[in-house]
Amino acid sequence: MQKVLILDANQRSALAATRSLGKRGIPVAVADTTEKTLAGSSTYCKETFTYPSPYEFPEDFIGTLKEELNRRGIHVVFPMTEISSYLVLKYRNEFADIQIPFVPFEAFDLLTNKWKLFELSQKLGIPTPKTYFINKPEDILNVYPKLEFPVVLKPYRSRILSNGNWIAASVEYADSIAELEDTVQRTSYLNNSPFLIQEYVPGEGRGIFTLYNQGKPIAFFAHRRLREKPPSGGVSVFSESVEVDPVLKQLSQKILDYVKWHGVAMVEYKVSHDGTPYLMEVNARFWGSLQLAVDAGVDFPWLLYQLATGGTVQQVHGYKIGVKSRWLLGDFDHLYMRLFKQEVNGNHHCPGKLQTLMQFLDFFNGNTRYEINKWDDPKPFFFELKQYVSNLKHENV
Repeated sequence: MQKVLILDANQRSALAATRSLGKRGIPVAVADTTEKTLAGSSTYCKETFTYPSPYEFPEDFIGTLKEELNRRGIHVVFPMTEISSYLVLKYRNEFADIQIPFVPFEAFDLLTNKWKLFELSQKLGIPTPKTYFINKPEDILNVYPKLEFPVVLKPYRSRILSNGNWIAASVEYADSIAELEDTVQRTSYLNNSPFLIQEYVPGEGRGIFTLYNQGKPIAFFAHRRLREKPPSGGVSVFSESVEVDPVLKQLSQKILDYVKWHGVAMVEYKVSHDGTPYLMEVNARFWGSLQLAVDAGVDFPWLLYQLATGGTVQQVHGYKIGVKSRWLLGDFDHLYMRLFKQEVNGNHHCPGKLQTLMQFLDFFNGNTRYEINKWDDPKPFFFELKQYVSNLKHENV
């Protein structure tokens, strides 16, 4: 068994991958910017190390990674976030003897750069929100007469490289021309980088999770979000495995087949009230709720490891439907927001406070698996709980 390094060890997906591979006897090393990490606290992790922040010191990150891989005899690397994936793939030629089971950088950039992605989607006939491409703020003047509010202002990347550092760039919303102008003016990355203006599409968020082997699909998976943080829409804290929607699968394959995809990907859609699926983005990496797929029978980390090491990988046909996965502390955040945040409590689509509390207290559903707290590997939960309490103390100082 070849040793594998899992980057971004404080991600929940890193813990899921560590457990998946470690249970199969594969030696797992993990790394992040901090000495103690979520995945590193797992009994299935054999060694850990730290590296400089890829967000602040990308060149030092690559340099440290090269040294540690050589020193520790590691030949397989799994990056878990967009930035670590971006850097490892961009500097792939510096990792000549390392197996990185992902597409070349050009294909990665084509789908993670939202400007390029939506241009490609329009070319392929994939439904997208009405989109206007803004190269510089003055370009907005040309689209004013065409806009129907509200609109979404979407940076071309979720992280933007500026003066050698990666800065976070979030989606913004505007209900009028005045609000749009104000948002652009006060937001540095909208002033200095390309962005998109899109129509706002109300509806349900859905995703297709997949693994490809050199342009050929190996596995598909889907879930539905039962609860999110924040409750109005965000990170999944309680989700359930569902059958793959054939329409979303077909659209996802159209994109991924075109670029001859290799590795894992998550393709996200917003399904409008009339049933039309609109492409939102492609995440060319593992996703936060990875543990649910593993628990339901699609072991993506193991499949990807087999691709990396030249093993025979058979197509996955089906998995358990109705398996639920709960991120307990994330679900507690959901509960708190629902009970005490006025702007959330006013959302008529949410259940009442009592029903929300009763849902949270349901700890005995036979189909529910817990994402972090596992009986055979309890330390990550206590690590996460300690971090959670520490963050609460700092917030209240």
